[in-house]
Amino acid sequence: MNRYSIEEFVEKTEQQDKGQGLFELETERLLEINLNGQIWAKSGAMVSYRGQIKYEREGILEHGFGKMFKKAFTGEGTSLMKATGNGKLYLADQGKKISILNLKGEELYVNGNDLLAFEPSISWDIKMMRKIAGMLSGGLFNVKLEGRGLIAITSHYEPLTLLVKPGDPVYTDPNATVAWSGSLTPEFVTDISLKTILGRGSGESIQMKFAGDGFVVVQPFEEVYFRETTS
Repeated sequence: MNRYSIEEFVEKTEQQDKGQGLFELETERLLEINLNGQIWAKSGAMVSYRGQIKYEREGILEHGFGKMFKKAFTGEGTSLMKATGNGKLYLADQGKKISILNLKGEELYVNGNDLLAFEPSISWDIKMMRKIAGMLSGGLFNVKLEGRGLIAITSHYEPLTLLVKPGDPVYTDPNATVAWSGSLTPEFVTDISLKTILGRGSGESIQMKFAGDGFVVVQPFEEVYFRETTS
């Protein structure tokens, strides 16, 4: 009987080449990168690799003084690593579900905590939510991605995409918001009645409002990477 044997386990979990190109979902929570050149990835996301691959932390002026200043100002934790060489690189982020997107000239905004990897052909910039800085300690930031190439984003459990149509805005919890189309500019609104009912600060009392024509991606999970001020 071969049930529960090591051989059965290896056979069921063994890495498989699916021939999907540069980015390949080895599992829903493990990204395989068939590296032949260079890639940018979230620092600390590498779980394994094979081949000749060199890793470098993002240099202080790697992407220019402006981005360095914004990263220092926001205090955000999405530092990047540059992987260069030939081989197979495996990335994951706390068991979160991974989605691969192929940008073809579009713009996409991604919550800074949910960006896993992207090709060097993608241009990016950090966007700070200045209007919310007084409401949330540390404020809130996201990354604007545009151009042509592959990106990988993460979400806790299955992501849900909500279509935003003119005259029919969508409201989301900032902690559960993963990404949105470049055609949208979120506003922040507060629900005073909810705050009064709860009797104390709550992330749900501050909402993101998306109006216009586009889409927003949410996850069934509230990430606690910032806290609301109690003043």
